Amino acid sequence: MVHGGAGALDNVNNDKEAVRYLEGIRSVLEHGRRILESGGSALETVEQCASLLEDDPVFNAGAGSVLNEDGKVEMDAAIMCGASLKGGAVAGITNIANPIQLARVILAESEHVMLIGSGAQRFADHWNFDFVPDHYFLTSDRVAQWEEAHRTHRMGLDHDDVELLDRMNSDKYGTVGAVARDSKGNLAAATSTGGIVNKRYGRVGDSPILGAGVYADNDTCAVSCTGFGEDFMRTALAKTLSDLIEFKTLDGPAAAREGIAYLARKVNGRGGFILVDKQGYCSAAYTTKKMIHGWIEHGGQTFCGF
Repeated sequence: MVHGGAGALDNVNNDKEAVRYLEGIRSVLEHGRRILESGGSALETVEQCASLLEDDPVFNAGAGSVLNEDGKVEMDAAIMCGASLKGGAVAGITNIANPIQLARVILAESEHVMLIGSGAQRFADHWNFDFVPDHYFLTSDRVAQWEEAHRTHRMGLDHDDVELLDRMNSDKYGTVGAVARDSKGNLAAATSTGGIVNKRYGRVGDSPILGAGVYADNDTCAVSCTGFGEDFMRTALAKTLSDLIEFKTLDGPAAAREGIAYLARKVNGRGGFILVDKQGYCSAAYTTKKMIHGWIEHGGQTFCGF
């Protein structure tokens, strides 16, 4: 399963825009299918799928990330292995084309789970990551979006439906995530984002926090969230979904229904998530009008939608 962000997406009914989103999601899903069919791991699959979404400037991660209050890109990402419960995360990083790949190296090669800012940059340099210039991440739409948000002192979801973001054609942007189950029954999850538009310098959302915006456990499920990160941190939503399966013996679809109701009831949370359970069943839920997402369940047909 993959997602590309949640929000109003009011303009997505435009056929050209809809096709652009769905082509991107479908291409990534089919790439993930090929990895799994060739015997690749769930962890490898979510890393590669998230990387492809980071490379696509239509989504709010990697190239095309939103800008903070200083007009700069600060990115967060995390990846988690359901077999070992190991995770790797980065927060507040710049000039790394694929933050999810750096998070994967942290998982594999560091004694820590999360590195931030200059520490994460130093770690990337140690592992010979290429640093890309600031302009690599910028798009004309993102710059215009930030200019309007900065002028009016507003923040919002990349797909939000407030008047400000409607004026900025906000339907073009989205946080990314991927979850997978491989042939050995191992689960993995990845989430990557540029955050929210015009966010404060140094703000970190839920995406790099295990249990909030991402979680994977072979005994339960793999989850990737998208939306207002503070809501997902306050409810530890990704881990809550796992706990619903483990302690209430729910399946994935039932946990998704209960989890999204919990998010809405507790904090009136805005956003959604994708989830694959230990049996390989796929679920998605969201409180916003729409969420860009898709899945391939048990090797079957590809579904993409909003």
